Amino acid sequence: MEPLIAQIHELSTSPDQFFRLNDLLKQSQDSLHSQASQLAPHLHQLHPSNHSLGYLYFLEAYTGAALSKEQSVELVPVVATFITTCSEEQIRLATDKFISVCKRFKDELMSLRTPIRGIAPLRVAIRKLQSSPEQLTTLHPDFLLLCLLAKCYKSGLGILEEDIFEIDQPKDFFLYCYYGLSCTQVQIQGRFVAIVSACEHVLWCAVLKAKPMFVRVTPAAMSTRRIGGMICVGEKNYRKAMELLHNVVTAPMSSSNAIAVEAHKKYILVSLIYSGQVSTSLPKYISPTGQRNLRNYCQTYYDLANSYSTGKSSEVESIVAIHRDTFQSDNNLGLVKQVVSSLSKRNIQRLTQTYLTLSLQDIANRVQLNTSKEAEMHVLQMIQDGEIYATINQKDGMVSFHEDPEQYKTCEMIEHIDSSIQRIMTLSKKLSAVDELISCDPTYVKKAARERHRFEFDDYDSGPQRFNM
Repeated sequence: MEPLIAQIHELSTSPDQFFRLNDLLKQSQDSLHSQASQLAPHLHQLHPSNHSLGYLYFLEAYTGAALSKEQSVELVPVVATFITTCSEEQIRLATDKFISVCKRFKDELMSLRTPIRGIAPLRVAIRKLQSSPEQLTTLHPDFLLLCLLAKCYKSGLGILEEDIFEIDQPKDFFLYCYYGLSCTQVQIQGRFVAIVSACEHVLWCAVLKAKPMFVRVTPAAMSTRRIGGMICVGEKNYRKAMELLHNVVTAPMSSSNAIAVEAHKKYILVSLIYSGQVSTSLPKYISPTGQRNLRNYCQTYYDLANSYSTGKSSEVESIVAIHRDTFQSDNNLGLVKQVVSSLSKRNIQRLTQTYLTLSLQDIANRVQLNTSKEAEMHVLQMIQDGEIYATINQKDGMVSFHEDPEQYKTCEMIEHIDSSIQRIMTLSKKLSAVDELISCDPTYVKKAARERHRFEFDDYDSGPQRFNM
């Protein structure tokens, strides 16, 4: 190993030598892996920043060996330091090995039950792999999983809120970009790009002008979306959670899978919490497999939704009691309890559409609450959350409901509208660019020509006929 380490020191001094060093290290891979368990002392002879490429090859080989728990504990800070301090220019020459080290790092943290230690390093790793903030890498799902396990939801949201337009590794996963918008994926001249959309299959057909040709969704991809949805649920960001879970359910699939089923169950619950309703029919653009099977697997949750639509707390609580074991085994009992508690708020919101004033006791009776004090607490909380606009007269216990005071003419509202318009204009430009790129793609042109030929009727028209009068 000493001659190899000496060459690493020598060739790491100039960027012009990095490619030569990478070729040398590739030739030494078999030797490194054969001595993997003995490489730990040699790591101290290399600097993670100055000799990043050589350090990466040594570290990748060492982490691939069978390690004891003590070795794993010692390895975690070493990998974390390397990820944080390594040179982007060098590690990008061997991104597959860098990704392998990061994934093994994540696995070690999960086995040690300390996922929080990997959040900051993996965030740095994502930035070093990205060619732009709009690129999705294969480390995104690992980062989100650690955030979920560590309950650091805000850290996960920081990544989820970014708009993604390029997918790094489509073979590993097809992440339907919920980071602000939806996204679908096509292959163009060997490169995969993301088409941002508000509704996957509608925009897909609008841009592609034909049936989807290159979509491939893997369980890892769907799991990633589900993880993102669970992070948003943890932060009570229900609107975005619904978007991501919806994308899991509507993703193309050739056979039923547990990820889509579990996502659909959570989608029903989150939809009830956020909007108070859920469609009893699946979207038309969902895959035939999903159309046939998802409802059967989620019938218990549809029963809950049907009882919720009646507005009667007693019926909802009865369904929950009957199927409590099912909700518990699905790890959805917490969400189900939130559904039950949201029904009172939903019923109070319905009252605002009918009455201008109402006493607290009347609200308690109509919403099936125990006391007027409990009704008052619900109303106060909803006013504070901006869910209703009302005032409470403490003297006579009357509640006055008001219209939305927003006049849409404040500086803040104008800035919000302007930023939304700018966002839409940017999206339109990106879609136009992708549409043009697809239209020039040889594979698409051949496919479109075959489809067009099937419906070409000009061949049956022999041209203008001359009639003798």
